[in-house]
Amino acid sequence: MTAEGLPLGLTAVKAWTRKKFKGCNALKKKINPTRVPIEEKESVRWLENLRQSTALLEDPQRCVHIGDRESDIYELFCEAQSIGTHFLVRTCVDRLAGDGTHTIADEMREVRVKGVHRIAVRDAQGHRAEAVLEIRYRQIRVRPPIGKQQRYAAMTLYVIHAHERGRAKGRKRIEWKLMTDLPVTSRAEAIEKLEWYAARWKIETFHKILKSGCKAENARLRTADRLLRLLAVFCILSWRIFWMTMVNRSVASAPPAAVFTSMEQRLLDHLVPDRAPDRTGKKPLSAYITKVARLGGYLARASDPPPGNIVMWRGLSRFTDIELGFSMAQNCG
Repeated sequence: MTAEGLPLGLTAVKAWTRKKFKGCNALKKKINPTRVPIEEKESVRWLENLRQSTALLEDPQRCVHIGDRESDIYELFCEAQSIGTHFLVRTCVDRLAGDGTHTIADEMREVRVKGVHRIAVRDAQGHRAEAVLEIRYRQIRVRPPIGKQQRYAAMTLYVIHAHERGRAKGRKRIEWKLMTDLPVTSRAEAIEKLEWYAARWKIETFHKILKSGCKAENARLRTADRLLRLLAVFCILSWRIFWMTMVNRSVASAPPAAVFTSMEQRLLDHLVPDRAPDRTGKKPLSAYITKVARLGGYLARASDPPPGNIVMWRGLSRFTDIELGFSMAQNCG
């Protein structure tokens, strides 16, 4: 994904089963999970995907791997450092810091508020509101878990705490604790990292398209191999729908050929006539994406926001069937 939120594709997908790995909750009943090697836990998938995606992109210095609290793994920090890439992770573990006699939280309590940032939020009912975040940041020497200090070295990282000022109505109060190896020495750099982390939610949107649009969970194939092949195709479809939705918002004036073939453009012009005559003869990409969305139920009124993923999915499904019928009619006569 670009910094503007345009999804460029998928670089790593991992399928696994819990018959092989035990989660931390199961491990806690028998042993301290921090003393178990990462290779024996299912969280090793975070390291595998980090390596695979970085190798495919072939430019580790340009990559920033963003993860939620599930990816708050010290081994991941070390792996990113060893292969020369970067990370931005929301933390849930209060690790040892400095000389090991105190924690990150102890050091962050000493940091004064270095700025505020206003963001737009929604409550559980979808009502818009504004939240004011108090921002603190500091460079901290972070130490590995006690049981792994012989295997991993301490790291110098930047910690950002963003806490919402006052009480939140109809939703949870925003409290983000982020950790990164990228420098955070000013309010602007801290806000940039907050905006990057906020973009992480787009992976949830991708999963929503995969499950609700492609209905991946309804597949009833008999073997795991067949299911994996189906999911691989669904992942490409889900990304393309998401990409078409977002490219319409980021580069709407791009030429239609960036997305649609000439035959697809002619079909869309025939299926969804223009509401206003086009005298230039050069319609932008947004015009054709709107036509696809209208096939999915989008009304395209002047006050409507840009089409979302649901209408794009419906419209593209319908348009694909029409295109297939048109191609068959041409070939069969």
